[in-house]
Amino acid sequence: MATKISKRKGILLAGGTGSRLLPSSLGTCKQLMPVYDKPLIYYSLSVLLLAGLRDILLIATPDDLPRFQALLGDGSQFGAAFSYAAQEHPRGIPEALLIGADFIAGGPVALALGDNIFFGAGLSARLRDAANRTEGATTFAYQVSDPHRYGVVEFDDDWQAISIEEKPAQPKSNFAITGLYFYDHHAVEIARTLTPSARGELEITDLNRIYLERGQLFVKPLGRGSAWMDAGSEQSLLDAANYVAAIERRQGLRIGCLEEIVWRQGWIDDAQLRRSGEKMKASGYGRYLLDLVASRAPA
Repeated sequence: MATKISKRKGILLAGGTGSRLLPSSLGTCKQLMPVYDKPLIYYSLSVLLLAGLRDILLIATPDDLPRFQALLGDGSQFGAAFSYAAQEHPRGIPEALLIGADFIAGGPVALALGDNIFFGAGLSARLRDAANRTEGATTFAYQVSDPHRYGVVEFDDDWQAISIEEKPAQPKSNFAITGLYFYDHHAVEIARTLTPSARGELEITDLNRIYLERGQLFVKPLGRGSAWMDAGSEQSLLDAANYVAAIERRQGLRIGCLEEIVWRQGWIDDAQLRRSGEKMKASGYGRYLLDLVASRAPA
């Protein structure tokens, strides 16, 4: 049975200069760099697909857009619809909502950062719950050892968010807000009210704080059984690759395998999955897709 498709649209932000990955990012953007067996962008895209989002806008620099289009196409091979838009200069995460305003068309939206990786038991259910919420904003928090590098959320004794700060010198908690946000139909109008911070960018923390002040921000902590990685530096990119390699080699399953996700959700059939596998059969990734089809074939 096919998984229910959400009416919510998805935006995948893959902009930025990748300055923390120089000189590697001179030749390609960080979201197209490999994390073990697939490009980094696959992992964040997989989260939107797992949430049931089928209509997705990818935003990148003008130079990088053709590379993403060559990699992902129009989305039809995934039973989805992908479109593309340019972010001329990095002016902050909320600008993605402004760039995608016509695409969103006054409806709810999920915004994912293209260098984030999520994994863990129960993740799909958490994503679908967030996608099905009709009012307010939902995001996720993850405990980190260096919270001063992130937007930090403070919880009360009942695990309700009571404050958010962007890269605080003295964090009020060790919980960082991750790069995945689910917003209702007010997101674009709120984004239009934001003013740039001292660093000249619109801040996603400011947008989330407005929802918090309205009593409409739901922050869900990800527990010990979950993993979240912001793979935007040379060390974090290596850590992510090692993590994915360890899990995949141990379990024999693939993390962030787009074709498998949409196949299991009923968006593509066995024949479509087989065609994708045949195109990549020289790689372990392609052979994995072919093995998936074979596992369903009658004896």
